[in-house]
This record gives sequence, C-alpha cells and structure tokens, in this order.
Amino acid sequence: MNDEFKTISSIAEGQYSEKRSKFLAFAIPVSNIDEIKELVTQYQKKYYDARHVCYAYMLGADRLVFRANDNGEPSGTAGKPILGQINSNGLTDILIIVIRYFGGIKLGTSGLIQAYKAAATDAISNANIITKTVNEQVSFIYEFHMMNSVMKVIKDLNPKIINQVYDNDCSMTIQIRKGLMPELKLQLSKIETLHFTN
Repeated sequence: MNDEFKTISSIAEGQYSEKRSKFLAFAIPVSNIDEIKELVTQYQKKYYDARHVCYAYMLGADRLVFRANDNGEPSGTAGKPILGQINSNGLTDILIIVIRYFGGIKLGTSGLIQAYKAAATDAISNANIITKTVNEQVSFIYEFHMMNSVMKVIKDLNPKIINQVYDNDCSMTIQIRKGLMPELKLQLSKIETLHFTN
C-alpha cells in the first residue's frame, strides 16, 4: 500500500562550523505553506543578526510540493543542498531552516554546499523519524436497527470514528488509511438502509 510517508515527530536541531562561520539547523514538522511562511518569519526575526536564513521544505505524501531558498547565498549553494538531504532521507511534511553566522572567511561555492548539507544532515540525524499514513474520511447515514451491522464493520476494519450521532437515523464519519478505504466502503455498502453522504 502506497499510503505511508516519513516525517519527523518534533523539532530537531543540528549545527556545523567551518572557517569561523557557524551554521545552525532546525528541522521542523509542518503541514501547510502558511505554517511554513510563519515559521520562516519567526526564525528571521529571532536570528535578525545572522547573515543568512536559508531553508527548504517538502509537503504532502506524494512529495510534490517543495521549495529551496538561498536567502542571498550564491544560487544553489544553500536551499538546494538542504532540500537534497530531505530527499535523500525520503522525508516530507518537513521544513529545515539553516541560519548562517558569517565568520569573515569566504567558503566558496563547494564549501557553502558542504556546510549547508552538513548542518541539515545533523538536524535530521537528531530528529525522531516516524511513519504516518495517508488517511481518508467517509460519512454515511443508516437506520438505528442496523447499528450492529455497522459496528461489526467498524470492529473488523478498525477505522477511527471522527463523529457519530444516534437517533432514528444515525450518522457517522470515520477515517481510515487510504489503502483500506475500498474494502471499508464495500463492507458498508452491503448494509441495508446505509447511504454514503460524501
């Protein structure tokens, strides 16, 4: 089932030093672009005295939403190597920010690439990597007397119950991993009086 993805459970930090330049890295679990923009702004304010605040992120189980930002470093020397580490670890729903304090000695293109890569690698190595599932929801209504049939399907496939209402007509919203949704719908569709509402 291709309904799993790897991410990190909480913020992790890393660092790297080269020729008196200090690189502080932060790997942060994220879920959307707005959250990322807010975090980047926060770190830019917090580390206002740093020369560069570079970052890269990857979003979504299919890993199609991503961006790398060099923040004034030569093109491709900061954001790209950070993103490269996200990719090589197969991670998503992650933002890595690397803050550089300039030490007065230029590192050159290859030196910069190595430094940003090393800082990002250190943050990832200090992170707790977890596997999550891609989940889908389904809502339906059914008559009260079919409750036992519905609960048997729930017991067999063990979806998460998001919402339920018991009345003459009962309603329920449940969530299950994407790969199990066809089977769940099939079992529910066999129950008399049950109608899907989404």
